[in-house]
Amino acid sequence: MAGKPFETTDAKFENEVLKSQTPVVVDFWATWCGPCRMIAPIVEELAGELEGRVGFAKLDVDHNPGTAMKYNVMSIPTLGVFKDGKLVDRIIGYMPKAQLKQKIETALTSVA
Repeated sequence: MAGKPFETTDAKFENEVLKSQTPVVVDFWATWCGPCRMIAPIVEELAGELEGRVGFAKLDVDHNPGTAMKYNVMSIPTLGVFKDGKLVDRIIGYMPKAQLKQKIETALTSVA
């Protein structure tokens, strides 16, 4: 779905994120996590604003622990910025939209 975060799983992660032609920001989250619920609408807005430049995925760590463990996600929310199949930056915790957007854009340009 264009301009919206998509749900990914351990099984689909490699194809949907690592093999993506465009960078992907993965929101590692869980339903019980308050800060995850706070950052979710910001992630949705950024998915629309950055459409075409970067994709956004959501990965529920309770239902998909393998990927979270592989990338050492120790606290949530964690946003992983993936480019060319590699984790290039990690953003941990809640932050305001402008700050989050700046961090994502910096991560994307620093490895361009």
